[in-house]
Amino acid sequence: MDILHLVDRLEELFNESRPIPLTHNVIVDEDRMLEIIDQMRISIPEEVKKAQQIIAQRDRVLAQAQEEANRTITLAKKKGEELVERDAIVQAAQARAEQILAKARADAEGIRRDADDYVIEALGALEAELTRLLSQARNGIAKLTAERQHAMAPEAEPETMEEA
Repeated sequence: MDILHLVDRLEELFNESRPIPLTHNVIVDEDRMLEIIDQMRISIPEEVKKAQQIIAQRDRVLAQAQEEANRTITLAKKKGEELVERDAIVQAAQARAEQILAKARADAEGIRRDADDYVIEALGALEAELTRLLSQARNGIAKLTAERQHAMAPEAEPETMEEA
């Protein structure tokens, strides 16, 4: 399940909660909240798996680019060897082979940079989301703990309005 969907469900649960009069507190359905939190705990490893799949995909793309570069180099060498007997043609072939090699290296580096940028962006978004969720969970725990302590404290006697 998508982590953002779970966050939306948690927010929806909060919005559906009943307010406690004269406070900024609400009563939350504990079972539903704990169910959503459990689903988040399950979903977060899925998000990490997705990030690992992205990294694996990047590695495959890099390997393919390297393989293509090697094929290009081998092809350029073969063509260069065929043209060794002619100076002008040999020089042109060597120049072309160097261009192909430089282009293959530049392409591989570009793919590597793009893949790294994508992984950094995906992991950064995941980190931000996890940080936000952790903060929300901590705030919820602190709020519930404070409410529990407040509920357990002896209540002060209310003042009557006749004294005024």
